[in-house]
Amino acid sequence: MLMFDLHCHSLFSDGELLPSELVRRVEVMGYTAICITDHADESNFEFIISGLKKVVDPINKNSKTKLLCGIELTHVHPARIQGLTQRAREMGAQIVVCHGETIVEPVIPGTNRAAIEAKVDILAHPGFITQEEAQLARENGVRLELSGRKGHSLTNGHVLKVAKAAGASLVIDSDGHSPGDFMAPEHARRVGMGAGLSAQEVEELYQSNLEWLKKICREL
Repeated sequence: MLMFDLHCHSLFSDGELLPSELVRRVEVMGYTAICITDHADESNFEFIISGLKKVVDPINKNSKTKLLCGIELTHVHPARIQGLTQRAREMGAQIVVCHGETIVEPVIPGTNRAAIEAKVDILAHPGFITQEEAQLARENGVRLELSGRKGHSLTNGHVLKVAKAAGASLVIDSDGHSPGDFMAPEHARRVGMGAGLSAQEVEELYQSNLEWLKKICREL
């Protein structure tokens, strides 16, 4: 099965691996692409994006797995999400993720809606996202995440239900922090099927998202 992951973390925030090691780990697992999206607010925002940009080209010249430069806006007040999203893109972030209203952390209420209104690329683990928010996500082209991470994954079934009803796009990500977090194809398939997708729908999900990624990364 086609594999990529658009939400994971390196030593630039709370992950365990350098970007180069992270890419190598998933390269041997057969990944097509990986996007590193380290946790950020104004304190480390520029450090993360500038650091990743330094390694994207060297890694992509020598690796079958292509690296994309991303960022995850994390526990940022909803009033600041729009501005940080714009700044991230201006600095060169190819994918902007926002840390959604997971049920296992005290994320500020209103974060989901603010991220969707800011048109981030992916709303990570959005918890009990509302039907209205899912509809707005569809209109704004925001992908809702089915998470492979313990705790965040508890609401995957709900996320899928409202996303399907609204026609919103989905993505399956690991939210990986350590080597053992990255999903083999069968694990990713189980995450999708555990939420309520069929095996064929999981395959189709990855294929449709690949077409989106090709517009972002010319090397894919």
